Amino acid sequence: MFKIKDLFKTKNLALMALLVAANVVFSRFLSINTFNIKIGFTFLTVMMAAYLFGPVGAMLVGGLGDVIGALLFPIAPFFPGFTLTAVITGLLYSFFINKKTSLVKIIIGVTVTELFCSGLMNTFWIAYMYGSDFGALFVTRLTTQIIAMTVVEIVAAQLIFGKKMAIERITNSLK
Repeated sequence: MFKIKDLFKTKNLALMALLVAANVVFSRFLSINTFNIKIGFTFLTVMMAAYLFGPVGAMLVGGLGDVIGALLFPIAPFFPGFTLTAVITGLLYSFFINKKTSLVKIIIGVTVTELFCSGLMNTFWIAYMYGSDFGALFVTRLTTQIIAMTVVEIVAAQLIFGKKMAIERITNSLK
């Protein structure tokens, strides 16, 4: 189990900073954004942080990535609700993406995170910000955002954290 004091080791701080930077790049430059849909790969950085550093690291990477990205490269006005969602996403991923990850845990983790964070929380924030009807927005986002991104995230997570464990090869090479 990863200890919070280990987060402050130089190597871990540097790796978390790289994950935050990758989060910003994935979110602001390598994603497709409309007012109610965002398709991107920021989830990879938060999953990596969850695997490597546990809940605190994943929450930090998600939250800092959102705040830094919003301040340096705004897509819309900064709204703290999305930062809260990013932090909770990190927390939820850390329950499922860890040293004992399996395909079942990946499927459950991604599904729970997409439904709760992207489906409910972000849809609520968008409806609140733009005065849209939550129900209509949720139905639209259900098919385009939630279902599509759930499949993408499960496939990507399985490639990285699955049986072959590409992540283990990467972390072993860093030692």
